[in-house]
Amino acid sequence: MPSLRLRSTSSCFGAVLALFAAGEPVLASTLNQNVSWTIDRPGTATLYRLVAYGDSIFAGYHGSTLSAAKYSAPTVEAEYLSALWNARIESVRRTKSGALAEDVFKNKIVAERAYMQASNTRVVAFEMCGNDGLQARASFKRQSGSCDDSGLMVAENACRTYVGAAMDYINAYAYSGVKLKLVANLHYPGYAADNVMSSCKDPATGRPVNMQDKFLPSLARINFAMCDLARRKGFVCVDNFAQYMGADYDSNGDGRIDAEALRYVPGESEASYVTRITRTLRSTLRDANRHFATPSSSYDYIQSDDTHPTYTGDTVNAGLFGSTSGAGAPRYYTVVYGKNPVWNQYGHERMGWAGSAFHPGTP
Repeated sequence: MPSLRLRSTSSCFGAVLALFAAGEPVLASTLNQNVSWTIDRPGTATLYRLVAYGDSIFAGYHGSTLSAAKYSAPTVEAEYLSALWNARIESVRRTKSGALAEDVFKNKIVAERAYMQASNTRVVAFEMCGNDGLQARASFKRQSGSCDDSGLMVAENACRTYVGAAMDYINAYAYSGVKLKLVANLHYPGYAADNVMSSCKDPATGRPVNMQDKFLPSLARINFAMCDLARRKGFVCVDNFAQYMGADYDSNGDGRIDAEALRYVPGESEASYVTRITRTLRSTLRDANRHFATPSSSYDYIQSDDTHPTYTGDTVNAGLFGSTSGAGAPRYYTVVYGKNPVWNQYGHERMGWAGSAFHPGTP
């Protein structure tokens, strides 16, 4: 299992981030990685369900075709929900590692709608679009001659189309007693590694472009679309970009914790959001391989593939030999001030905690 790496800014730095190319073969094919894990809280027989659809992020992918992290973000969120409601919570993850947004929509959300139609379902969550963006980025990096942005535009349009379609479908088909619907937006894996010049040349200037400067606005437009669609369609948006890329303290002296300042603001325009992310607060962005908890310490949110979130705990079977169903006691029977002891130390823990902030007080 990935280990926690607490760093001090006074210590020597490790190796430079791996290039994204190391993870590209994973994206060439898709793999169903389905897990159902119940937080089996003692003293209660009441069972509610949290259903999560998505790709390798919700799957808890860690480089294996046979297993996945037991405590990926949806199961972490289920643990928070169990403590809040004093109930047993079944975390149902219907995921497909490597899937594009269209695939997640058609072959998970639509084809496997029965999971969110169960009468004990109270939360439905989904995430998608990461592989659309990663594949478009990989294609851009391979270009020579004149740079062509069309692949990035295709990824952005696909995300808008299928995120909106997913929300409409969930609104139409999820169990009527569902209390909360969430969408999770995208962190920027490989942010530091992208701070290099392209092999292709800008058609207007004839010069190479900085790839971080090229990809960040595209990612910002995708994240804005996801959160704004959520606002308009009755979902809440878990802003993973802000949670991963911003520090847990005020690094620029503007009076706001960086992770809070970067969050999508409901009702703001796309132009305002993109400007804030790519210009106004650009200096506060940090690669999630070094997520700063304080000015002198940081945690590693990204695995060695420079793409998938870190996690803690065991793995479970999920992949070539089918899905896993199981149950276990909560790791933390009580949650103090809404945060477990490792809430900001691993990528999946941070994502699960961010979703828990929206939990209704009663089922």
